[in-house]
Amino acid sequence: MKATLIARLKQQKIRLKNWAKLLGPGLTTGAADDDPSGIATYTQTGAKFGYSQLWTAVYMLPLMIVVQETCARIGLVQGKGIAAVIKEYYSKRVLYFIVGTVLVANTINIGADIGAMASAAALIIPLPFAVLALAFTSVTLLLEIFTTYKTYSRILKWLALSLLAYPLTLIIVKQPWLTLLKASFIPSFSFNFEYIFIIIGVLGTTISPYMFFWQASQEVEEEKSKRLLRNGKPLVTKRLLHNMRIDNATGMIMSELTTWCIIVVAATVLHRSGNTDIKDAADAARALEPLVRSFPNSGYIAKLIFSTGIIGLGLLAIPIFSGSAAYAISETLDWKTGLNLKFKKAHGFYGVITIATLIGLMINFIGIDPIKALIYAAVLNGIAAVPLLFIIARISSSELIMGKYKSSKTANIVVWITFGAMALAIIGMIVSFVNN
Repeated sequence: MKATLIARLKQQKIRLKNWAKLLGPGLTTGAADDDPSGIATYTQTGAKFGYSQLWTAVYMLPLMIVVQETCARIGLVQGKGIAAVIKEYYSKRVLYFIVGTVLVANTINIGADIGAMASAAALIIPLPFAVLALAFTSVTLLLEIFTTYKTYSRILKWLALSLLAYPLTLIIVKQPWLTLLKASFIPSFSFNFEYIFIIIGVLGTTISPYMFFWQASQEVEEEKSKRLLRNGKPLVTKRLLHNMRIDNATGMIMSELTTWCIIVVAATVLHRSGNTDIKDAADAARALEPLVRSFPNSGYIAKLIFSTGIIGLGLLAIPIFSGSAAYAISETLDWKTGLNLKFKKAHGFYGVITIATLIGLMINFIGIDPIKALIYAAVLNGIAAVPLLFIIARISSSELIMGKYKSSKTANIVVWITFGAMALAIIGMIVSFVNN
């Protein structure tokens, strides 16, 4: 009996290892989705509106999974990024519009994340904001240019474990579970500008343009690294697509579970106590105080946990923002691409990364509050995602482009639903703004 038990444990260990080997671009993309912009937006959502927008985390999950799977499928089947596919099959006007949209949105996101890291670090390190912002910019660029992304992302992912503070806080604090269940599955809606503005922020930081380009490009990088090519063309198999789906679904489920927990914690801890507006990093960090209330200097410990998460996820996400912009521009101009290439082999690619990051840094010195900038960046992502979703839906359903691996009717319908929902939300925001 003991031998049987040991054999079963060994089999489970092997299965776990095999499952872990499948995790790659999807998991990384999902982790980066809960970047500083996401944390700030979800915290503001819970603090401002309590549990009333909790349903967004549940209803966005299938949309997010299908959209990202569609982008990954395009990368796998075509063996090239989304910008390269658009370049081949669409006009230059469409290409330049899409690439320009991504470049602007990503650069603003970079600036917002740099500011958030500096603002969070200032909670625990007595240095001026400008010094911290310059330090994080320098560290990020040095790591991106002189270290492969896979190498240092493995280290930074450990810092992302600080996000476990949110589900732990959720468990510690007494929750109205029946209310949470209802709020998660029964949508509530208020037709006013502020409410819709935040919903677009939640949509934009969850279903983001940079994620579309990043995951498609990373699937291509995986193909190259594993030599899944024949005569320069991808060797697409049912097993490869199956593994991609597992990787993608795992990353997106973990991302949305974290989103749900952040909104609940912010609603329970901040909204209930009357803290309904997140003005700075210190306000956002207060959501974690119940987790460490029994410890001396609990306020400082909460700030330390919050800052670690913001810094780690910011360092993890900024290369994705700048990298996806660099992939888009490099594919447009036929430059060599890849974060695993040395600087001397991809000057243009790394040049885009450097310029986008430096412009992002400068955004922090025009007087916008770092935490507010994160929310504005999320809303901008929501707006920018709409035309991109239109193009992605067209590409993925095209037999000319995707051949026998085109998206199923169900998947295509889900992408169009995502496009329609986000477009309607933006129209609703504009109408509510005009009426107010």
